[in-house]
Amino acid sequence: MWLKNIGRDGAIAEPDTEVDDWRSDAPERLHLRAGDILLSSVISGRPKAALVQEADLPAVAVRSLFVLRPAKPLSAEHARLILAFLRSDTVGALAAGSSFQQHLRLSQLKALELPNEDQALSAALADLAAAGQRLGGMAAEAGALAESVFDRSTSLGDARRLIIATGQLTRLRSIAAAQLDDPDFIVRTRYPYPIALRWRNVEAQKSAEGRDDAQANEYAAVLKAAETLLGYSALLTIALAHEAGISCKAIRGFKRKIATGLGGPGFGDWQRILQQIAAAEGMSGLSPEHPLHELAVLLADDDAEVACQSLGTKRNSKAHGREDLPAVTASKLNEAHDSLRFLLNRARFLADLQLLDVTNVVWDRHEQSDTVTFRRLMGDHPVVPTENLCHAGPGRIATNLYLADRDQGLHPLSPFLTCENCEGCATLSLFHADKEQGELLQTSLDHGHFYPYRADERALRAVGLR
Repeated sequence: MWLKNIGRDGAIAEPDTEVDDWRSDAPERLHLRAGDILLSSVISGRPKAALVQEADLPAVAVRSLFVLRPAKPLSAEHARLILAFLRSDTVGALAAGSSFQQHLRLSQLKALELPNEDQALSAALADLAAAGQRLGGMAAEAGALAESVFDRSTSLGDARRLIIATGQLTRLRSIAAAQLDDPDFIVRTRYPYPIALRWRNVEAQKSAEGRDDAQANEYAAVLKAAETLLGYSALLTIALAHEAGISCKAIRGFKRKIATGLGGPGFGDWQRILQQIAAAEGMSGLSPEHPLHELAVLLADDDAEVACQSLGTKRNSKAHGREDLPAVTASKLNEAHDSLRFLLNRARFLADLQLLDVTNVVWDRHEQSDTVTFRRLMGDHPVVPTENLCHAGPGRIATNLYLADRDQGLHPLSPFLTCENCEGCATLSLFHADKEQGELLQTSLDHGHFYPYRADERALRAVGLR
């Protein structure tokens, strides 16, 4: 097996009886085994590395390839992690030689410390590789279709009709993929429902240019979207922190407001929760893939704080009547837009944390698992088909709102966030506990409707909200 037989993506070329060098006198000790890792000793660009499979055997490696044999069998995830490391610039930087061709020495390789197994990182690499393979498959399908135009004895007109008919799915895939390069499309279709709906309202107001109050309405929609983004993120933080037994001063302050205060939480409360959670005692004990870590960095630098402060000041000025909305200037509107877009971009991880409204749960005592029926509330519309999943994790699932992390772990959000049809508009909405003049309310995150709290207050009392 030669260096040329290994692709940049780690694929090993299939044997070719006409081109490959076949020998029967290679010593047994040089025979490759399934699970061996091949690494290029000659490097041009990034190093090449590949995992030997049973289908690649029998084979031996020539001198331009190092053979790394694990002391014990590697899991697929650990092997994927090691391969990614060996193909990295970190390994490539060890090579010496001319700019056109460099060589790795065995002594350097022996001193190299390979990464330990990390399931979260391996899973992320696997997802990325799977996405790349799907895109590569689509590209190959389009290429094969183009090459087949004249495989049949047809006229140019017939060939055109054939390409249009058979290439329709490929073109639709291309259009869908191109839309995902548009940040607005991603927010509207992939973010959690309350945020996506608020963003759709921003886009709708922006398209109403020409009306006298167009800028004022768009400005108001931007500020509402910003408050919903922070509110949703903060309420996720509170629910996840409660589940993990973690708290901070801002979370305790939020609970006091709901339990004994006259007024409910606002923009500043959401901001403080997101800013303080990173330093909360117990955060370091969470697994690296726990979603609280991503929420903790949402407002964790100066740029995020400036954007958040700018939106908060504008929101408070509007709420307290300190500006004449019809006179909103284009510069003020653009500034608010830029700050919101900046925060939305930082919150892109929310597209991976799926919001699930569980509507039914059936326990299978034989399989010792729950069959969960749910609605996936992602994107700007609440009317979505139901789906099913099998849950065999710790704890039973209830008909409540859950957050599904990247590993499909389910985190309860109730009673901090609940889902029900709004009494005011009959639309499926997300609600949180609120206060006005001492009265306990439930307020919708997605459209702001509110009315007296209807659910069982014992659930609030159990988490310190009463």
